[in-house]
Amino acid sequence: MMSLALLTFALAALLTVATPGPTSLLAFSNGARHGLRDAGFGIAGAVLSDLVLIAAVSAGLGVLLSTSQLLFSAVKWLGVAYLAYIGLRLLLSKAAPTATATIAHVTERRRLFSRSFLVAVTNPKGYLFFTALLPQFIDATTPVLPQYLLLAVIFSLIDLVVLLAYAAAGKRCAGRFGSKLIARMDRLCGGVFLALAGGLAMLRRAVA
Repeated sequence: MMSLALLTFALAALLTVATPGPTSLLAFSNGARHGLRDAGFGIAGAVLSDLVLIAAVSAGLGVLLSTSQLLFSAVKWLGVAYLAYIGLRLLLSKAAPTATATIAHVTERRRLFSRSFLVAVTNPKGYLFFTALLPQFIDATTPVLPQYLLLAVIFSLIDLVVLLAYAAAGKRCAGRFGSKLIARMDRLCGGVFLALAGGLAMLRRAVA
């Protein structure tokens, strides 16, 4: 694989992950509410979801989603339900802790991890996106598995850096403006998640 192709892929990955989406909103919110250290658990879940999505696409799940209406609908409505659930949780959240507050319970850190992970893997858009993007950077005349692994590492590292930046921005905003801003951000993020759920509900599988 040529270095120019890798550079192009890295740029495409950066543009993709830098655009505000569910996982970046969660990283910002987690950074504001819990600080950078505990937000890292959510970021780890998001990065793991990148690897799972790319592995699924390399195994053909993305193509299957694009051709099977039943499977596409099942994943779509699961994603709609989960996005709506997260949105409602954020809208109904109680007074936010300060940005320096740490999470004492392991179960709470697991919740941050699983929330970011599930937001990504239950969204069929991710599978379809990687199905459209990755083959453009795969040379079919050479073993494809090492190429998929390399692309997965590049995308995940870029996602990690960007999400850390979102979490750091959330922490800084909370430290500067206090808990009132955190509460407002929860409401805003909750509304965005509900809007994303509505948009995903309207998503239709492309018919060849």
